[in-house]
Amino acid sequence: MAIPHLIDLSHHIEHGVVYYKGLPAPVICDYLSRAASRALYEPGTEFHIGHVELVTNTGTYIDTPFHRYADGRDVAQMPLERFVNVPARVVRPVARTGRAIGAEWFAGLDVRGQAVLVHTGWDVHWGTDRYFEGHPHLTAEAATALRDGGAVLVGIDSMNIDDTDGGTRPVHTILLREEILIAEHLCNLATLPDCGFTFTAVPPKLVGVGTFPVRAFASIAAT
Repeated sequence: MAIPHLIDLSHHIEHGVVYYKGLPAPVICDYLSRAASRALYEPGTEFHIGHVELVTNTGTYIDTPFHRYADGRDVAQMPLERFVNVPARVVRPVARTGRAIGAEWFAGLDVRGQAVLVHTGWDVHWGTDRYFEGHPHLTAEAATALRDGGAVLVGIDSMNIDDTDGGTRPVHTILLREEILIAEHLCNLATLPDCGFTFTAVPPKLVGVGTFPVRAFASIAAT
């Protein structure tokens, strides 16, 4: 049986690194160190138990309706199949003019039942202050086109799928109202084919949480 080729689309999450300007960095430390554990076990046996504290918008994450709507489904309520092996395609507005990615980039594409991953190339700025300023984003018209076209997930390799200069978030509003999931802070989209692969991004089964970090990856069938 041929093994599919997997491409990691997630960023690392490290202690003390700010992943969204204005939100706290994660804390990753020991709850039980290996040295301390030696007192609990027989000689030669030791374990490590970590402690992680983070806001849910950390690293590469996925948004479910509860992130935007109080009556929306949270990550625990969404069916597992919504996160796993979703047929996917890439749209590449890398030659755009300006920050806004409009509906014209999706015109004529069959996106029904698919995860649409928007490759902007912005992930090259990851880990720098530039990443937080002037990021590319979708417009409300683009979100409407993707909704009407039947997309089930929309991802982007920049800081936010919306323009964050103002206080409205029309793309989140339009997509999450219709349970179209959103994946942000993706990476490595340049390495993917335009279509013919699946997308997976599974969060823990947390109740009362609308967004959470994921290990996102593409699966390309072996030839």
